[in-house]
Amino acid sequence: MDIRLINIGFGNIVSANRVNAIVSPDSAPIKRIMTDARERGDLVDATYGRRTRSVIILDSGHVVLSAIQPETMANRFVNKGHGDD
Repeated sequence: MDIRLINIGFGNIVSANRVNAIVSPDSAPIKRIMTDARERGDLVDATYGRRTRSVIILDSGHVVLSAIQPETMANRFVNKGHGDD
């Protein structure tokens, strides 16, 4: 199995193989997911104090907050797949 890593901003990296979804934090259901993850202790805030622009949901149930736009992150996934490995 090939391990692919994706930069989520400010030098933070997640394993692309573990990502289930990258969504915008604006809707009420996503805000509820963030609150529930914070209460469980499964929230990772990688925004460095900046505005949360994307929420990354991992297969382990962890939720990662990023200051990078979801579209930018999606482009990183696509471009990483076609890189010069």
